[in-house]
Amino acid sequence: MVGVAVDTDVLIDWFGTHGRDLPWREPECSAWGVLVSEIMLQQTPVARVQPIWLEWMARWPVPSALAAETTGEVVRAWGKLGYPRRALRLHAAATVIAAEHGDVVPSDVDTLLALPGIGAYTARAVAAFAYGKRAPVVDTNVRRVVARAVHGAGDAGPASNTRDMADVEALLPAEDAPAAKLSAALMELGALICTARAPRCADCPVYDTCTWQHNGRPEYAGPAKPVQKFAGTDRQVRGLLLDVLRGSEGPVEKARLDVVWHEAGQRDRCLDSLLVDGLLEQTDNGLFALPGEH
Repeated sequence: MVGVAVDTDVLIDWFGTHGRDLPWREPECSAWGVLVSEIMLQQTPVARVQPIWLEWMARWPVPSALAAETTGEVVRAWGKLGYPRRALRLHAAATVIAAEHGDVVPSDVDTLLALPGIGAYTARAVAAFAYGKRAPVVDTNVRRVVARAVHGAGDAGPASNTRDMADVEALLPAEDAPAAKLSAALMELGALICTARAPRCADCPVYDTCTWQHNGRPEYAGPAKPVQKFAGTDRQVRGLLLDVLRGSEGPVEKARLDVVWHEAGQRDRCLDSLLVDGLLEQTDNGLFALPGEH
């Protein structure tokens, strides 16, 4: 069963009243600030992103400022945000924006997609949230809201870029400004109210037209989602290795890295993967350093 259309005006009004006061939503925030926030927010909670974002924007307020920095310092400044390859992608994108786009983040989705490391979600998020354009912005929160409010399912199930984009596209008003506001509102509704584990349905602005409610709030019965572990994973070990270099003023011996993890095979595999990803470099005399810092 497909539900009625989400009441656009109600949801936009709700967002205007209840949306979080975040620095990258301020009217004076540049498109560069929005781009930095979107890269940082991928798989990382707002509370962890906000202080790092503020530091970055104070230090590198325009793309050319970040592009002029060494990749090693960019990785160091990324800190504990996780998935540090995002820092390298952001540095690469900043370099192209500075060199080819007059130090201004492009507003066109296709041009944004041509930047290194910018995918479908980020390109559309920047177009919508920085430039107020009509673009379907689909993340986990949006997919869950659409699954429940429109399709009457307990959750969204496996992602399908084509289907998910079409679902959101169908909800967006024709005009740019309200469409961009609705994109933000859908995301905020999923983050604050229509949450995965304990949805606050009584506080939902579209409760009356929600198909999931009309269907009796059926449990999600689709394929199980993989649960992301952290303890003991390569992600944890890579982070521990990087922590040593972030806290060092120069290259370190391998012995300094060997003490961070007990399992030598996994540790060496992770060290090799950091070298392959360009997050670490090895000097001619066998020491290890952040990129460009030796």
